[in-house]
Amino acid sequence: MASGAFPSVSPHGDLEPIFDDIWRVQGSVSLSPPPMRFSRNMFVVRHDGALTLINTVRLDDRRLADLDALGEVKHIIRIAGFHGMDDPFYKHRYQATVWCVKGMAYAKGFDATKTAPDDGYFHPDEIVEAGAELPLPGAALHVIGGKVPEGVLRLDREGGVLITGDALQNWDRTDEGFNWPARIVMRLMGFIKPHNVGPGWLKGAGPDRAALRALLDLDFEHVLPGHGTPVIGGAREKYRPVIERVTGTT
Repeated sequence: MASGAFPSVSPHGDLEPIFDDIWRVQGSVSLSPPPMRFSRNMFVVRHDGALTLINTVRLDDRRLADLDALGEVKHIIRIAGFHGMDDPFYKHRYQATVWCVKGMAYAKGFDATKTAPDDGYFHPDEIVEAGAELPLPGAALHVIGGKVPEGVLRLDREGGVLITGDALQNWDRTDEGFNWPARIVMRLMGFIKPHNVGPGWLKGAGPDRAALRALLDLDFEHVLPGHGTPVIGGAREKYRPVIERVTGTT
């Protein structure tokens, strides 16, 4: 892909440290109609000087310089079926290895329901399934199957850290990534709640409820969500009520 073919930079913030060698960038994405913009998160994990990007957000030149100061971008892991639009930019810029959950395809626009590449738009380097060996030591991939598969990445550190895409969210409030139509519409649709299972993801992805419920069998203290603020401490018990409710296991 030519560099001009990538989605343009959307409003975003700085690299924010969360834990040692883990950073978050709060970005945004726009959808229409209606013209809605809302926030999304990228996470950067460093190991031995190599950087892995998860839920990529394209950065402006100043923040790219900040990213380069942290280390060398070597890997991109796509865990969310409805994310991934900025993966090709980082592949082009860094020649990073792109890891993608089996069953996801890169498609132009927002059609994440495609199960195979439609026109050679973009292809990952590695297609992985649950339990696959990943470029981050101590990382384990858990997959929630459905019409659009969803990965959840567990890092074996800090008592257990889950990095999620759309499945587990934590929009306890609207933030600067939202425009006013999104503030209104997404609150009415049930997105703006702490420790939430993404309502749009539930409807659009058709997830396997048993696989979603199985997240509660994992040992984790923290959730770094694709949408909303990080949940630091006691995360499994904070998400337990909503996971049990939407999976019918209360």
